[in-house]
Amino acid sequence: MATIKSKIALVTGGSRGLGKNMSISLAKKGIDVILTYNSNRQKADEVVTEIESLGQKALPFINNGGRIINISSGLARFSFPGSSVYGSMKGAIEVLTRYLAKELGPRGIAANVVVPGAIETDFGGGRIRDNKEVNDQVASVTALGRAGLPDDIGGVVAFLCTEDARWINGQRIEVSGGMML
Repeated sequence: MATIKSKIALVTGGSRGLGKNMSISLAKKGIDVILTYNSNRQKADEVVTEIESLGQKALPFINNGGRIINISSGLARFSFPGSSVYGSMKGAIEVLTRYLAKELGPRGIAANVVVPGAIETDFGGGRIRDNKEVNDQVASVTALGRAGLPDDIGGVVAFLCTEDARWINGQRIEVSGGMML
């Protein structure tokens, strides 16, 4: 008798912005999603309703052969005044990811870190999305000539959770359109 393996993703901050896009992209790939949120239960419930409309369920554990995708920031690679704590914390996430990749490798669990560039969301009060000057500044230092969109990130996270990405482990994958090259 064949064993059916379920894939489950835990998305922290899944009620808005990149977390919302990642949650929905994962669900569209047939991956079960557990999401957390900080303060806006209504928005989190809306994302859960959208995911449930796709047909997904959640199990409370990571199976052998699972995937861990952490999210970092370009601020772990380059420095801007006022971002030292945030950038340092994201740098720690990148180190943690490498350790997880090594320590969980014997169970077939891969751990990678996705590093979005500046994305048009409500993060930071929506500065990149809502402030034309900031958006233009981001575009001017990005090889592809624009700020990122949530849809630029969710599909990469979902891909890393598929069998096509089974040999990617312990990697920092920057998804920034070539920001600050």
